[in-house]
Amino acid sequence: MGWFRSVSRGLLVVAVLLAGCAGGARSPEAVTGAGAAGGRGPLTFVTAGDLTDYLAPLVAEWNAGRPAEPVSLVELPDSADETRAQMLSELRSGSSRFDVLNIDVAWTSEFAAAGLIAPLDRERFELAEFLPPVVETATFRGRLYAVPYVTNAGLLYYRKDLLDAAAERPPRTWAELARLARTVAPRHGVGGYAGQFLPYEGLTVNVTEAIQSAGGAVLHEEGARVAVDSDAARAALSFLAGGVREGWIPAEALRFKEEESKAAFEEGRLLFLRNWPYVYADAARPGSKVAGRFEAAPLPGPYGPGTSVLGGSNLAVSARSLHPATAADFLAYLTSERVQRQVLTRGSLPPVRASLYTDPELVTAHPYLPILRESVLAAVPRPKSARYDQVSLAVQAVAQDVLALRCSPEEGVRRLTRELAAIPPLPAR
Repeated sequence: MGWFRSVSRGLLVVAVLLAGCAGGARSPEAVTGAGAAGGRGPLTFVTAGDLTDYLAPLVAEWNAGRPAEPVSLVELPDSADETRAQMLSELRSGSSRFDVLNIDVAWTSEFAAAGLIAPLDRERFELAEFLPPVVETATFRGRLYAVPYVTNAGLLYYRKDLLDAAAERPPRTWAELARLARTVAPRHGVGGYAGQFLPYEGLTVNVTEAIQSAGGAVLHEEGARVAVDSDAARAALSFLAGGVREGWIPAEALRFKEEESKAAFEEGRLLFLRNWPYVYADAARPGSKVAGRFEAAPLPGPYGPGTSVLGGSNLAVSARSLHPATAADFLAYLTSERVQRQVLTRGSLPPVRASLYTDPELVTAHPYLPILRESVLAAVPRPKSARYDQVSLAVQAVAQDVLALRCSPEEGVRRLTRELAAIPPLPAR
């Protein structure tokens, strides 16, 4: 899932538990940041594990300048499912313990529809300075419910040395990728292509990208209409299943998440890899067998460059926060140009501010930024739905059977259409 990736390392856990329970639901009025009685005071900021330890210094800087409104950082496990479950449990209990939440972009609609996060005042934030597609991930039913904080788009990593030896260029279409994976990869004893094909959120992302690259969609109208019964969906599943059947997608790729697929590429076992931008810095480090021998390109599609889904995270304010005015200020701080620069340089995470992608100093240090900018600008959010968790599980289950060659792409599309249509609407609040 990009920001919520699985990485095997110890977590810094700042365990700060602030007791308290709101006496009732907050007003649906948008959080503006304007001072009001009870609107200012200490905050608790909850996030998945900070894998690069960049957040604590940012919080410390805020606290030094706002001693009357300090922020306490709570880090949950870096597993996306566990983080989401703990956040939902706390919010649904009626607790006011969490004020600001760093949530995966795919959860914004679900949290908003359930009334767990408060709408925000657009005028309070410099949204015009952000890459335009990222703002769409923070809206639901026409209102802003979060502020984009980190973005992400899938990239195609490729062995430049092997393509150069074959006098080939990186593929721009599925047909070119399949041809190179079938012909160039075997000459060097490496696998052709892999993504994240284990049945988890990563599989939903890979399948959704393929469908969108072919011009289709999983859902329309924020989940109100199932759209997956299309030639685009059949073409997407046929492309992936064909790769497995023909062998240019290795069988082991059906067990890959982000980290397993990254390791296979860094160990020199793949010609092509679909993954997030964080792989670039990791694969370029000393010790990687592909350091200095790879590059990144936009994802291919059936007729030309494809369409990634947007990954990343958004910042939201709990609907039961006792200090929403301070929370809005904190969101503005974390999305300021200066802090966003540190999100990239210290956190190794793609920022949402457009100007940073053309900054000469940053591009020199992070050569993938121009390609990532191109990919983000062409990307679209994952299917918006108040029942996104069930949508994702349905996509995973069907795609797993198609990729395992247990059912045909045509059968998979029919089954997924039925399963998505059967997901019940969210109960009225």
